[in-house]
Amino acid sequence: MFSATQTCGSGGAAIRLARECAVSVDIIGECNTAFASKPAPTGIAGILRFLLLGAILLLSACASRAPLPEQTPNLSLPLQLHIQRLVADQRQDWVLVIQREGPGIRWSMMDLLGIPQARQKLVDGEWQADGLLPPNPEARELFAALLFALTPKDELSGNYPAAWQHGSQRSLPAHWEVRYSQPMSFELNLPKGPKYQVTPLSGDAP
Repeated sequence: MFSATQTCGSGGAAIRLARECAVSVDIIGECNTAFASKPAPTGIAGILRFLLLGAILLLSACASRAPLPEQTPNLSLPLQLHIQRLVADQRQDWVLVIQREGPGIRWSMMDLLGIPQARQKLVDGEWQADGLLPPNPEARELFAALLFALTPKDELSGNYPAAWQHGSQRSLPAHWEVRYSQPMSFELNLPKGPKYQVTPLSGDAP
């Protein structure tokens, strides 16, 4: 199951740095555990070390953000997908609904009982929190990977310049590999796991 993160801040300097590298507020929130375990700094040297740690963590977050397309691909929405998360001999199942909402795309994932697991909006190339669910980095990467997998072939090179596709296999090196059995049925692999099986629940393939 995806793990929830807590919300926090890391000081004015760190927040300014986050804005400069286009990190969203909920990425800043994901740093809370690292700071909560440390005592409050005392003296100028302690404060400077504290702010430096915040800067390093935020720069790391910038570097590790899941890639997004240059422009939003033309998708036939709404879509309903069955997502199976596979790790070793464990399997989790979710239902994902992708739909347009105003200028953005809304991603809503729930378990088979209908309990929400993650919600995000993609607006102008940035993820935004949707509702009261806490930030969920793994779900956000999954959504970004699915956007890559669902991008029409003729839009792939323009949106992901480093990507390639040969037959039924597509890859964005160092990030994701996709193996298609049908245009809307595919296996999605992340370099460090997990693996996902994706199949449509309803509607025709775009």
